[in-house]
Amino acid sequence: MTDWLGPAEWTALWLSLKVAFWATLFSLPVGFGVAYALSRGDFWGRQALNVLVHLPLVMPPVVTGYLLLLGFGRTGPLGEAFEALLGLVFAFRWTGAALAAAIMGFPLMVRAIRLSLDAIDPGLEEAASGLGATRLRVLRTVTLPLAWPGILAGAVLGFAKGMGEFGATVTFVSNIPGQTQTLALSIDTLLEVPGGEPLALRLAVVSIAIAAVALIVSEALASRAARRRGR
Repeated sequence: MTDWLGPAEWTALWLSLKVAFWATLFSLPVGFGVAYALSRGDFWGRQALNVLVHLPLVMPPVVTGYLLLLGFGRTGPLGEAFEALLGLVFAFRWTGAALAAAIMGFPLMVRAIRLSLDAIDPGLEEAASGLGATRLRVLRTVTLPLAWPGILAGAVLGFAKGMGEFGATVTFVSNIPGQTQTLALSIDTLLEVPGGEPLALRLAVVSIAIAAVALIVSEALASRAARRRGR
């Protein structure tokens, strides 16, 4: 098995897993908050927030990466702030790849969670509130237990998107072997090297397998949520 991929390809796979994991971990709480606001909120700018969340789905990934470079680069306002306050650098680092993956997967995550929240019977939350439960308690005891399949589905989709992200990543953090060269970037590099097609094909198979498993898990969670709602 170790001969199936070379050391550089295993490194790219491991880096992709790390990038996707941290991207999902940090974006999931924000994704739930945004999905909850869009599902339950009635405030000025709600439609603008919805458009902003889904922009990465329709914009060219290179544009997203360029905007990240402007904002989170070493000389960008946010990049300078993070480096000064936390010592965190994004540009041309794996942390930047994680940021790009989080932003590109964010719309899929928010959409899955929002659909799950929209499917919850409002009467259940109203009944809990009528019995004296605070909004936080309603969220913890009613909303979250009913929405968790959608939350997990959103996390899975965000993770899978992070594993396969290319355009925004290469624009923001470049393609540096061992540092920012993820699975997708490694495939692109191998296709430009004479004789690299067999390894590229193997990495493509790995990528397809991960994406397929993610979709299967996401569909299973969505089906489970539907069955629970039908009871």
